[in-house]
Amino acid sequence: MSFTLFAQNLSISGKVIDANGSPIEFANVIISVENEDSFFKGTSTDDNGFFKLDNLSVTTYFIKISYIGFEDFEQKIVLSGNLDLKTIQLKVIPESLDEVTVIAKKPVITRKPDRLIFNIENTALTEGSTLSVLKNTPSVIVSDGSINIKSAPAAVYINNRKVQLTTNELIQLLESSPANNIKSVEVITNPPASYDADSGSVINIIMSKNLVTGYRGSVETNYTQGVFPRYNAGTSHYFKNNKVNFNVNYSYSNKKINRDQDDTVNFLDDSNQIDEIWKSNVNRNTWSETHNLNLNFDYFIDDKNTISLTSTGLYTPYFKYKLKNNTNISDENENFLSRFTSDNLSRDTKYNIGSDLTFRHEFNDDASITFNGHFTVYDYERDQNVFSNFFDQNNTFVDDSEFNTLANQDTKIITGKVDYSLPINESSNFDAGFKYSNINTDSDITRLDIINGSEVVNTDNTDAFKYDEKVFAGYLNYTKSWGKWDINLGSRAEQTNIEGQSLTLNETNKQDYLNWFLNASLSYQLAEKVSVYSSYKRSILRPSYTDLNPFRFFLNENTVVLGNPNLLPSYRDHYKIGTNFLEHFTVEAYYMNYDGAFEELPRQNNDTNIIAFSPTNLDKRVDYGFDFAFDYYPTNIWNLYFLTSFYNIKEETNFGEGSVEQNQWSNYSQLTNTLSLLEDRSLNVSLLLVYGSRNLQYFTLLEEQLISELSITKSIFSKKGMITLSIHDLFNKQDFDTSTKYLNQFNSSFIDLDNRYVKLGFRYNFGNTKLNTNERTTSAEERERLKDLN
Repeated sequence: MSFTLFAQNLSISGKVIDANGSPIEFANVIISVENEDSFFKGTSTDDNGFFKLDNLSVTTYFIKISYIGFEDFEQKIVLSGNLDLKTIQLKVIPESLDEVTVIAKKPVITRKPDRLIFNIENTALTEGSTLSVLKNTPSVIVSDGSINIKSAPAAVYINNRKVQLTTNELIQLLESSPANNIKSVEVITNPPASYDADSGSVINIIMSKNLVTGYRGSVETNYTQGVFPRYNAGTSHYFKNNKVNFNVNYSYSNKKINRDQDDTVNFLDDSNQIDEIWKSNVNRNTWSETHNLNLNFDYFIDDKNTISLTSTGLYTPYFKYKLKNNTNISDENENFLSRFTSDNLSRDTKYNIGSDLTFRHEFNDDASITFNGHFTVYDYERDQNVFSNFFDQNNTFVDDSEFNTLANQDTKIITGKVDYSLPINESSNFDAGFKYSNINTDSDITRLDIINGSEVVNTDNTDAFKYDEKVFAGYLNYTKSWGKWDINLGSRAEQTNIEGQSLTLNETNKQDYLNWFLNASLSYQLAEKVSVYSSYKRSILRPSYTDLNPFRFFLNENTVVLGNPNLLPSYRDHYKIGTNFLEHFTVEAYYMNYDGAFEELPRQNNDTNIIAFSPTNLDKRVDYGFDFAFDYYPTNIWNLYFLTSFYNIKEETNFGEGSVEQNQWSNYSQLTNTLSLLEDRSLNVSLLLVYGSRNLQYFTLLEEQLISELSITKSIFSKKGMITLSIHDLFNKQDFDTSTKYLNQFNSSFIDLDNRYVKLGFRYNFGNTKLNTNERTTSAEERERLKDLN
């Protein structure tokens, strides 16, 4: 009996790779019994190329491993015990993909304890831009100048490497990048310890891997009509052979963006009653020309060693910022007292270049070690002129003022890191690594007041600032699966040394701190269609270099933006528990506690009538709520996804004038419909609706907002060409009101963004169009904190 039981529990396992030693995911593995026609059992390889067939008995089998673009592997096996086939290399079928026609399929959502995986390869979404894919990804919110996972800012990675651009640059890059090479998007709410501690929430864009050698290329262009027209054009080229992967992408954009804003500031007297009401109409236009270049080069030294060079460059030779402001001043009964106008004209130039050199070695036991070096150079200059006219109660001109500012920010970043990965067995993995980073920023600003036609240095608003930051980090991470359980445990330590020096003010700020960051996730499969999971993650958010810069940047004589050299980092503890059931439903509850959360807050001085925007650490911020998701495919051509979240944000701090506490319950809902039409699925329609109710963001209430987008794509020229049409803000509900009222703060705004537009685009692919690229961007989490001058 013992022999019989043992003989019925044998297994066949192995790992499938390509000629470059890279694991092949989703390869089909089937076995059949000798002298029987039909297959007996089958499976597919995981993302590491591993497979395992168990519950087998002692007999003779035929195994067959197949994957598109590769020759089948077949072998006869006489099984008498557990068999490990070790590594199986599939051979490429030259140009085999030229005869393959891929029909667009529906996106698939996979949920794991620490992340949501949005699989979009070969779906209609890949026919748009990368930014459009993010807008359609569950829980991701793309708004003016930000990319969030719900209310939390997200770090964006491509192929597990952090994108090295500022947020505005990143949005511009993603908007001009085609999505046809994207395999999936991972929304990671609990990143493992291998991610930087700054990465509290991560969006990781996974690019498809190539299958065959050859060359492919594409050209594309699009035209956008908002308040003003915008243009974009780009080209991509990719080449691969047995030794080399080479990818270069270039894009150019020319934009003019409009923004209108109506502001009301109620300045108060000593008893906090309204003394004066300032109502401003502000129009802001920005003109820009930008060049983006992304280069990736991989050289396969042999089956075990690979060296890679990745570089991304952004150059903005022309950026003009023009602001026209008219402010009417009245008393508490809204009787006119006076007014002023203020014109602000700035001209900027900027370049941002980051490069990575990476060496990877794979050991015979499937372990690997990776060495990475990164260097960034970032330079930003701004030449500003502000001219104001003042009028009395009779609307008669009485005076004027004018000043110029010259400001620049020069940042250099150097990082080095080592990552080691060891598969302990088929169900567990151990990772460890070290990292060092050094950031140096030199900034200066000179204000020149125009007095009687001459420029006079304003010493109170002229300064130079030097910033030096060093971070030493190390991490350990362990993952394991057994039976119905999955676990992920990680720990990361970071020692940070900071020194900021204001040369003119002769002030030096030093910070030295050692922090531990833990992460853990656990999941259990209760039944075939029911699973439960929980996770915990601690992370840090460091201030941008500009936030720490004490410079005063005047939008006009009464509105100033200034940094805070005493700003401290913020820490977040994120707890989550959830369940997936009946294939289509997910329910989650979460709790996030922020220690020292910081944001740029307005502080109005009721004596001087000046509003200063400055980053400030809050004493407390708590965000908790419940998420409900539904993912369903009513037909083969129709995908329906719905998410709704009810959450509460509570904020509390003491501004030195008394303690302030606010909290607000809110709702965030997202509905996505995708249709594939015509027999060959060459016509695709997608409708995205995102609703946000009134919500609290750093003591400011944002009123409800509806984001809408309709996208239509049509393949032409035997699917080598693609026409895209998208319409944004269908219902004109994306603009929003804000209000701030606490202590002696009393103001409100209506913000009208240039987000209602129509975009028409065209892309044409040539060469071997079945190839996928090795496109990615360089790493360095320090790059995320680069921020343009205000």
